[in-house]
Amino acid sequence: MRADTLINRRTGRGTRRRAVPVLRTVPLPVLISASALALAGAIGLWQILPGQIAPTVGAGHGRGMSQVGAFDNARAGWSAEEILGHYYPGADLGQIGPTTIGVRLQAQDDATLDTFAAAGAQVAGRTIGPGDAAHLTPLPDGGANVVVTAGCDGEVLWQAATDDPFVYPVGAGAGRPADEHLTLCGGTAYRGALGVALEGEAYRTVNEVDVDDYLAGVLPAEMQANWADQGAFEALRAQAIAARSYALAENRYTYAQTCDTTDCQAYPGTVKEDSRSTEAVAATTGTVLLRDGQILRSEYSAAPDGGRPADIETFEVGPAPSELVESAPAPAVPATPTEPDLTIEALAGESVIDTAYRRIGGPNSAVGEPIGPEMLLPQRAGTYRMYTNGVIVATQTLGAQVVDFSTLLQLVPDAADQLPSTASGRPKLTTPEGSVPQVLSPTDPQAVQIPTEAEVSGEPVHGPVNPATAPGAHPEYSPADLGTAPGIYDGE
Repeated sequence: MRADTLINRRTGRGTRRRAVPVLRTVPLPVLISASALALAGAIGLWQILPGQIAPTVGAGHGRGMSQVGAFDNARAGWSAEEILGHYYPGADLGQIGPTTIGVRLQAQDDATLDTFAAAGAQVAGRTIGPGDAAHLTPLPDGGANVVVTAGCDGEVLWQAATDDPFVYPVGAGAGRPADEHLTLCGGTAYRGALGVALEGEAYRTVNEVDVDDYLAGVLPAEMQANWADQGAFEALRAQAIAARSYALAENRYTYAQTCDTTDCQAYPGTVKEDSRSTEAVAATTGTVLLRDGQILRSEYSAAPDGGRPADIETFEVGPAPSELVESAPAPAVPATPTEPDLTIEALAGESVIDTAYRRIGGPNSAVGEPIGPEMLLPQRAGTYRMYTNGVIVATQTLGAQVVDFSTLLQLVPDAADQLPSTASGRPKLTTPEGSVPQVLSPTDPQAVQIPTEAEVSGEPVHGPVNPATAPGAHPEYSPADLGTAPGIYDGE
C-alpha cells in the first residue's frame, strides 16, 4: 500500500490522498480530532449528515475551493494546507505582516455616516464622549462635514469640517473590546474605523479595519463555525487563508479594496462573530496564497459536489506581501489647551450656526439671545437653533440662513411648543459694518445668505466654508425640499 494512503480505522480500507503542490509553507498548528480519522470514507459526509453543513450564503459559482469538499476532507484528516493544495494546485503559501483593508458597506450607499461607541470615539482630531454620535457627510475635497450629537438624535454638541473623513475607536490596534466598536445608529457594530467618501456625487461608507478583525466577521458568515465541533476545524483554517488572500488581492474602488456583500465576501460586521471561527483566523494569522509571489484572489464556493482543482492561472492576483502597507494606529488626539485661543483657526471648530450668529453680531443682532441648544432637522437634513426673534438653519446644500418662525414650523412641526412669545414676527437683521444682508426667508427671492468671514473682515477664511458655494452644491434647493435633496439620509 502506498505511503500516502489513509487507513480508515473502522473499515480497514485505504483512501488515497492527492499529492499536495503547496510549497514553502510556514508550519501552523494542525488540530485533528479522533472522529475525523474514524469517519473517512468514499461517501461525502454532507450526504451522511444532512442539514449540518448547509452553506451559509448559497452554493455559489463552483470555482476554487468547495466549502463542502473542505468539510469532507477535513473530517477525513486533511490539514488546511492539504485542502488548499488540492483546490489551488501550484499555489504557494506566504506570510504578511499586520495590515488593514478598506471595505465598502453597500447597505450604507447614499447615506450619511451616523455612528457612536459605548466607550467614546475620535473624530476630527477630538475625542467624543461615550454614546455621543458623529454624523459625517463627505465633501468634494476628500474631507467631511462632522456634526456631533448627544446620542444619535440628541442636541448638537459641536460641528466642524475636517480633512480626515473617518471616525476612530478610542483605542488603537486590532482586537479591541466590544465597547470600543463603532456602531451605526440603528444598525450593527464594526471593528476598526468608519469613514465616508464620494463616488461621483454618491455617498459611500468605508470600514478601515485590520484584516484579521475583518475575517472575524467574514468567516462565520461564509462558513458555519460549528464545523469545528464536527471534526472540521481544518476546513475553517483553510477558509480563513482563502478569504484573507481573496480580500487582499481585491482592488475594486479608489476608496476601498472590497465590499461587504456576496459580490465580494459576506461581511456583516461583528454580529455573527464566533469564538470558533475567530480561533481559526488566529491560527492562520498572516498566511496567504500566492501565485508567482503575488497574493492570489482565491475564489471559493459552497459547491455541493465537492468541487475540483482550479486552474489558478485564471484567477487574478493582487500585490506582493512586501507591497502591503502595515496597519497604522488611529491619529493621536491633541491635548486640549488650558487657555482658549480665540484665533480664526481656533474658531473654525465652532458649529456653522455659531459662526453665522457671531458674524451677524451675536446677542446684539436682531435675532436676539439663543433659546436652547442646536437641534437636528428631520431626517438629519441639517441643524437649527432658535433665538428670541428668529431661527438660524444650517444645511449642507444651503449653508447657514436666518429664517422666521413660520418657516421653521414648516420644517419642524413639532417645534411649535418650543417657540418663544416673540415668535410672531420676522427678524430684521443688523450686521457688522461692511455688509448689508436682508431679511432671509426661503420663499423670498431677494434673500441673501449670511456674509462670510472674508466679507465681514477681509481676512482669509479658515475651516468650514459655506457649502452652498462649494463645488457640487445644489443652491436651487430650498429648505422645504430638504427631505428630497441628493445625499439626504432618510433615517430611521
